[in-house]
Amino acid sequence: MNIYEELKNNSYPGRGIVIGKSPSGKYAVTAYFIMGRSENSRNRVFVEDGDGIRTQAFDESKLEDPHLIIYAPVRVLGNKTIVTNGDQTDTIYDLMDKQMTFEQALRTREFEDDAPNYTPRISGIMHIEGGSYNYAMSILKSADGDPSSCRRNTFGFYNPKCGEGHFIHTYMGDGSPLPSFCGEPKQVEIPESIDEFRDNLWNSLNEDNKVSLFVRYINIETGETETGIVNKNK
Repeated sequence: MNIYEELKNNSYPGRGIVIGKSPSGKYAVTAYFIMGRSENSRNRVFVEDGDGIRTQAFDESKLEDPHLIIYAPVRVLGNKTIVTNGDQTDTIYDLMDKQMTFEQALRTREFEDDAPNYTPRISGIMHIEGGSYNYAMSILKSADGDPSSCRRNTFGFYNPKCGEGHFIHTYMGDGSPLPSFCGEPKQVEIPESIDEFRDNLWNSLNEDNKVSLFVRYINIETGETETGIVNKNK
């Protein structure tokens, strides 16, 4: 699937995670973007925080409710990079640091408490060690909008193919309530260049709704990273 066309045809995919491998096999690749419809959601930027990033109000005077919009989307735990759409980043980081697995950590969480949308919690983890690379993605969602039931799906990708990645996002499109993502992570192409990937992703997101984008390429052999961040608010 061409991720750029996929994004251009969806005015509101919400928040999205892409994880994959560059065509040469040299880089482990991830991207995370946020979008917003309300002034509060749009009043944000990504800022670097240690090895990861966090969201921050662009104009603190306009911040109405930090709940669900201020969090650390990306954190690094040793040779693992965690990418999520909420504060479950911290849950995964803290519990994996106590020797729990990615899946075990997420069993302590559910979808977001933002009725009537019950936005899915989407998460990814990248593991690079000794020149090998694998990743997993997770979605925690309500049962077709019924908050009494939580559906938990985890997808593992071992020895991922070069030039290939997977894309998961929160909403199938705009609506009221917002329709949750369904199905497996979408198989997409990954380019070799971080600049190409960053620019094409950003240009494909809906101009009115896009807020921030993060892209990282990690050298699988050396662990060296290259990061790109784009914020609409400047």
